[in-house]
Amino acid sequence: MRKKIVSLSLLLVLCSFAGILLGSVPLSPQGVLRCLAGLDRDSTTYVLVNTVRLPRVLGGCLAGMGLASAGVILQSVMNNTLASPNTIGVNSGAGFAVMLALMLGGGFSSAVPAAAFAGALVTTLTIFGLAYMADSSRTTIILAGITVSSFLNAGINTIKLIDADITVNLTTFMIGSLSGITFDSLRLPSAAICAALLLSLFLTKPLNILGLGDDIARSLGLHVTRSRLILLVLSSVLSGCVVSYAGLLGFVGLIVPHICRRLFGNDARYLLPCSALLGACFVLVCDMLGRVLFAPFELPAGVLMSFVGGPFFLYLLFKKKGGRRVNA
Repeated sequence: MRKKIVSLSLLLVLCSFAGILLGSVPLSPQGVLRCLAGLDRDSTTYVLVNTVRLPRVLGGCLAGMGLASAGVILQSVMNNTLASPNTIGVNSGAGFAVMLALMLGGGFSSAVPAAAFAGALVTTLTIFGLAYMADSSRTTIILAGITVSSFLNAGINTIKLIDADITVNLTTFMIGSLSGITFDSLRLPSAAICAALLLSLFLTKPLNILGLGDDIARSLGLHVTRSRLILLVLSSVLSGCVVSYAGLLGFVGLIVPHICRRLFGNDARYLLPCSALLGACFVLVCDMLGRVLFAPFELPAGVLMSFVGGPFFLYLLFKKKGGRRVNA
């Protein structure tokens, strides 16, 4: 398993380097390496690498890691393999809070990541509460997420109509994009995402136990309510901070954990780091394809993710097991 993690780490390094090289203006590997080493400071390549490509790649890595890890946590905590920040409306909650903060604050500020976290957490707890009050079936959680997400998306559009001066492109924000990311916009989200990822790695044991169901978890001595709350907070930090700078990137938290379960098993000790690494690679590849396929125009990464994620979600929803449909 360690070899697989090392292989994924190397793959991430290659994807990151390719993300710096490729784009509407391709760069040479030698020129990029010189710029990364701090040479050629007066060259156009240096400016492009350090002000555009490098922040974008770093933002993509953090977005993939955060959303994929949040997906693993939500699926285990809710005992629902269809749960993800996108499908249960967590991203929409963070997005609504960001738009509200922009309307009240008049622009991007240090309060935006905090607003995104608060919106993601409130939405997560609301959906979990609605599902708990009705029943704990997978269908209830997904339908509750779709309902809340639709309501929050309507709120986002309403805020944009009320305040047309909000300094964010609504279309790009709703789809999700890595365009325009700077080191300043990543300062607070990157610290929060890294801290949440680190804490999540220390909580893989309760994450594994929660995946067995509440009754078994209690019989094994786990404080279910406290563990679930801590993990939900961590998932909200991860997804909310990504939304604060990259918009509503979808399906990363759904696709990547499923692929990693097939490849590496269900043990959260390996599933969580592998999902984080593969999620970063997935976002970087989607972003690269969006820049290269339609150059000099750019297709937001969220569009490509939706093209892949929509059919994948339907496949999971309707797949059969042993000749019988799995309960959604």
